[in-house]
Amino acid sequence: MEYHGGAFAGWQVQPELATVQGALEQALATATGRPCRVEGAGRTDSGVHASGQVAAFDVAADTDLYRLQGKLNGLTPRAMSLRDLRDAHAGFDPRREATGRLYRYTLVAGRPDSPLQADRAWHVVPELDLELLSRLAALLEGTHDFAAFRSSDCGSESTTRRIFSSSWSEEAGLFKYEVRGNAFLRNMVRVMVGSMVDTALGDMEVAEFERLLEHGERVRAGRTAPSRGLELVAVDYDGQRIHQLAGR
Repeated sequence: MEYHGGAFAGWQVQPELATVQGALEQALATATGRPCRVEGAGRTDSGVHASGQVAAFDVAADTDLYRLQGKLNGLTPRAMSLRDLRDAHAGFDPRREATGRLYRYTLVAGRPDSPLQADRAWHVVPELDLELLSRLAALLEGTHDFAAFRSSDCGSESTTRRIFSSSWSEEAGLFKYEVRGNAFLRNMVRVMVGSMVDTALGDMEVAEFERLLEHGERVRAGRTAPSRGLELVAVDYDGQRIHQLAGR
């Protein structure tokens, strides 16, 4: 499924707030006539977008999935859409069974802000050194303790994560950071992006950035980049990427 994060207070159900999980559960209850619990692969925060979120829920065995998909897309807000609906094995857990997740962060730098990217990107006024950003991104690859790159209210017991790939690209002042890992801590991508940008702007030294992977203190890292620039692009299961299979 995909959604525009600006319309929701995050993925997870919250009382009296519009959330992705809440909207989908409400639509399912209306479409099927019974309460239905939805589980997601990534618990995206308020304002974070998704083009490859994966969700799972139980319905009757004889359910026409094509018709159900149409009903759900008619019952949910226009800011979200179920791109593909298919059978999964019994007990499928989209979060715990995922073997990888791909996130993309977008920012505009060294040029006037882009009205077309205003709700999808972070505007950074000064120019940024792509070569330096790429060097910093490469340092994040591998298995590390990412305690310094998480929110202060992150409840994960283990802060060790494996980053499979981490890279920046740029075209006409539009910078894109893509990172794929086995799992991510709360706000981890946004803190990594904020720390790389702060280093590129001269507010942190490269050596200080490197030490963040050795000394896990959040106060030593850079700012948390705004949520509007972040997007969950894809989720992997046993080597298969869900967004590439959708629609087949």
